[in-house]
Amino acid sequence: MNLNSAGASQDSPEGLVPDPSPGRRLKVLSYNIQTGIATTRYRDYVTYGWRHLVPHTRRWQNLDLMVESGLRAFDIVGLQEMDGGSMRTGYVNQARYLAERADFPFWYNQVNRRMGRLARHSNGLLSRIEPTETFDYKLPGLPGRGALLSRFGHHPDWITVIVVHLALSQRARTRQMLFLSQLVNAHPHALVMGDFNCDSNAPEVRMLLDSTDLVLPDAEEHTFPTWCPRRRIDHILVTRDIVVEKAYVPQWAYSDHLPVALELRVPPGVLV
Repeated sequence: MNLNSAGASQDSPEGLVPDPSPGRRLKVLSYNIQTGIATTRYRDYVTYGWRHLVPHTRRWQNLDLMVESGLRAFDIVGLQEMDGGSMRTGYVNQARYLAERADFPFWYNQVNRRMGRLARHSNGLLSRIEPTETFDYKLPGLPGRGALLSRFGHHPDWITVIVVHLALSQRARTRQMLFLSQLVNAHPHALVMGDFNCDSNAPEVRMLLDSTDLVLPDAEEHTFPTWCPRRRIDHILVTRDIVVEKAYVPQWAYSDHLPVALELRVPPGVLV
């Protein structure tokens, strides 16, 4: 797949033993952006449903607010429910738009569902680190769900980031989790991020955790719906060798989901 692109050591203080290989630190974010539509109540899905079908200026204002709110602070960003350039966005690819606004040199768009010229439902990736390889996978179940996999670094010390937007039905999600477990088990250092459409205690999530080396960092904040969060259906899972230093939910009300973020440290030797 083609990817698009837009010091000296010091002595330690006496009595302190430094970590000789602390590993590189990264800030990562996962966000279902709902194509830039800010939903503020359930009835908006009906009364403002037209915003999903036609261009409107508020969409771009919300994307700009994401950038101003702190998108530039992250090293790797996974996006779900974005548009890859169709009539409703004036044929503007939203991954490219955000990459250019937030100064990300590398971006990728994975189209999973085409509705003629009207819409191109996509996953996306923004990165300050150049991926070594990027792959599109179609997830099991009805057409329209995909996994975007990018490797950073060099074999065998690369880190793998998988961006997903899983199905609404538990049966389909279970099949998709089985598929993801096979992907993860082929990569020793991995992150899986996205809109899972289920809480962390769902049986299919527990199955994924039990069948891989993934863990779910502790975070009590909910992500959906934005105006009154009651559920945590957006997640970033990491393999056990990745140290999570902070997990949090930025309060960005520019979608019907809140994003999730991690500050982490990859194993020594990875991304050097």
